Amino acid sequence: MSVIGQPMKLDAPFYTDEELDALYEVDPVAAMRISREQHLLARQLDGRIAGDPAAPLPDRDEIEAVLAETRKILLRDGGDLEFVALQGNVLRVRLKGACAGCPRAALDLRNVVERMVRARFPQIAQVQNTV
Repeated sequence: MSVIGQPMKLDAPFYTDEELDALYEVDPVAAMRISREQHLLARQLDGRIAGDPAAPLPDRDEIEAVLAETRKILLRDGGDLEFVALQGNVLRVRLKGACAGCPRAALDLRNVVERMVRARFPQIAQVQNTV
């Protein structure tokens, strides 16, 4: 749930400003809709209540649960991810499907996966893609 009681929107894509500008030239209505959805999701992710950064690290099941939420976003565009390992406070995942080799994969990793994981588990310092 979001902080205002509405369900979190998990299907908004993340596009760079350059991609949105290019889309705006072709389809301004779609560009504005995507930009709005992206902005709403970013606000929802930022507004989630973070836990105690000094708390013990989560177990694999807890991590898998939050990764299942992020998969919903990635699957929308044909991407996917899997849990690889938790090494100290660094979570290693493997981007798969359309995410493997995608130029936007780094943005999705940072703006979607890392944001959602760190919102739930602030004790995780970083999320890295493992090839």
